[in-house]
Amino acid sequence: MQVKVNGEAVELPNGATIAALIEQLALAGKRVAVEVNEDIVPRSQHPDFSLSEGDRVEVVHAIGGG
Repeated sequence: MQVKVNGEAVELPNGATIAALIEQLALAGKRVAVEVNEDIVPRSQHPDFSLSEGDRVEVVHAIGGG
């Protein structure tokens, strides 16, 4: 299936979760905020939240600095 991640088309297996997407994007273990179709998905739901064909996903990760 195909979803849009930060405006880019990404191919994922059917039923992929947000956690699987984060791992595919090499962001596992990093502090990220995820929005699916303009709704924020709490981190606690990432392992169980299944994405669907055509979903629009925004992933923002925190970058430290000073």
